[in-house]
Amino acid sequence: MADLERAGTEKPRANSSYNPNQYYVGTQEHQWTSWLIPMFVVANIIVFIVAMFVNNCPRNNTGSDGKCVAKFLGRLSFQPLRENPLFGPSSSTLEKLGALKWSKVVHGHQGWRLVTCMWLHAGVIHLLANMLSLIFIGIRLEQQFGFVRVGIIYLLSGLGGSILSALFIQSNISVGASGALFGLLGAMLSELLTNWSIYTNKAAALLTLIVIIAINLAVGILPHVDNFAHIGGFLAGFLLGFILLLRPQFGWMESRNLPADARVKSKHKPYQYILLLVASALLIAGLTTGLVLLFKGENLNKHCSWCHYLSCVPTSRWKCGN
Repeated sequence: MADLERAGTEKPRANSSYNPNQYYVGTQEHQWTSWLIPMFVVANIIVFIVAMFVNNCPRNNTGSDGKCVAKFLGRLSFQPLRENPLFGPSSSTLEKLGALKWSKVVHGHQGWRLVTCMWLHAGVIHLLANMLSLIFIGIRLEQQFGFVRVGIIYLLSGLGGSILSALFIQSNISVGASGALFGLLGAMLSELLTNWSIYTNKAAALLTLIVIIAINLAVGILPHVDNFAHIGGFLAGFLLGFILLLRPQFGWMESRNLPADARVKSKHKPYQYILLLVASALLIAGLTTGLVLLFKGENLNKHCSWCHYLSCVPTSRWKCGN
């Protein structure tokens, strides 16, 4: 159970003080009501309750790792802490319900696990950490850009994280929404870059966001945290931000009210369109190549002898194992 939650026990820090609106010059843009992100949170909680119901620790626990925790919950009680210190189900239950496992995806032709794994969580601690991050990061983005764009970023970033994770980590199961969450962080960074001209205090905004991202990626070098899911989700979200999160340049909305013979500003700057095209090409190429390599059964560790250090750096205090 030590390797149960390879897809990220850690989360993007929910208590970060970064708020892009404090640097934004602003135009008369529509402010959306956030409902999709709260629905995602509810869905994750429901899936966790279902996982605990299926797990049924009192019936299935052999007792070799100790007694079930919180027995008053009945069949919703948790596995022994020696097996799962995150207060959750067994690894076999997670695997049964759709956890990411390389052998199942490649040899069992169960590609759907690339998506289902992001809705499963290893325990209450893992669930709370990710849902708090989703609320703090996702609701703000949905209010600014709407549910369609944020939903696409969330789901495709989760898929990107799953693909990269499976290409490097092939001996353990993987669960969690961390890849999708890092995708939202990546999208926040590219949104700042592609809409650079309409922000004030640009350097402060960029530095703040980079520090937040760097800290969270650095946490991924701890054992039992799948930083490949974090990196894959971040890269996918970063590219999607250039594609989906363009803002009109400053003054464009006001210029539409000018007389008919007056010159109207272009909605977007040329560099925004260039970034959109480049990001689109890279995203399509990356996801396609990743899927092809995955279903061919490739192990990228064989082609990159140092890449495993991106997910775990051994020290005198811990070992990384496989």
